[in-house]
Amino acid sequence: MTKTVWPNLFIVGAVKSGTTSLYAYLKQHPDIFFPEMKEPHFFAKPAPSRAQRHLITFVGDEAEYLRLYEDGKDRRFRGDASPSYLWSAPAASRIAEVSPDARIIVIVRDPIERAYAQYLMDYSEGAIDRPFFEALRRDWERPDKGWGVSQLYVELGLYTEQIRRYRALFGSDRVLVLLLEDLKKDVRGVLARIARFLEIPEGPMGAVDTAEAHNHYKQPKGQWARWLAGHPVSRFLGERIMPRRLGEYIWEHWMQKEAPKPPIDARAVALLQEIYTPELLALEAELGRPLPELRRSWTLPHQPSFAPNFVTTTAHRSADVVTRV
Repeated sequence: MTKTVWPNLFIVGAVKSGTTSLYAYLKQHPDIFFPEMKEPHFFAKPAPSRAQRHLITFVGDEAEYLRLYEDGKDRRFRGDASPSYLWSAPAASRIAEVSPDARIIVIVRDPIERAYAQYLMDYSEGAIDRPFFEALRRDWERPDKGWGVSQLYVELGLYTEQIRRYRALFGSDRVLVLLLEDLKKDVRGVLARIARFLEIPEGPMGAVDTAEAHNHYKQPKGQWARWLAGHPVSRFLGERIMPRRLGEYIWEHWMQKEAPKPPIDARAVALLQEIYTPELLALEAELGRPLPELRRSWTLPHQPSFAPNFVTTTAHRSADVVTRV
């Protein structure tokens, strides 16, 4: 009987924190296989709402998911880079059930910058029309949460419990936590660190092409581009009919343009600082190191607040659901 060969390397998130760059770099190493579909989200088991069903792509069937890895059976590592897995508690447990010896890579960034980057992506793709502060408050306060249901702008930045969950399931030695800032400043150094973590030759990492910027901010060329990006027919054509790379090329080069990132609403920064200040203290305690890189947007003095109880209540309330990227 043929043994089922599951992926054994997972880039689990966070959303908008460099997962696409890691995917593009690591797939160039001869010991690592990633399928063309970067984010199958198989272990998160999405249940999108009717309103957002056309905005996400995922693989729900086990046989279809395993077929993604047929060409990688002879590689030492077969990877899945679905950022839904970091926040989804069920996904972490499901991965552990079928691939208990897997290596887990987590990459995080300043959670305020992360939330805003996700919002800008959602706005560009026609998923959101409201200003950031309004969209943030509405999403934070809504009772229904889920991948393809809500955006979880706040929840996806509550890293501590998410990382702790993977460390408990797989062991700290099999979970590598990286910072986006380190990837930006020293990409070769980060790739060498990953090679050591995976116990694969560092040499091929030196040949990885890191020149292209992946998923950096661009602006839609007009409302027509946002309309097309969010329309069910164009999404279906771009993700299911035409080759994936062609669809991505059209979006990147024909429908977007280089532009400076618009400034973030100060009200949103204040709200998120209230929530994330105790969260980052907890993360520093969990990882045993200071993390000034995750406070790049902290420009105001920290004040005591209601945030610890507020965060705990909401994190528990929505612990079993998943969001879209």
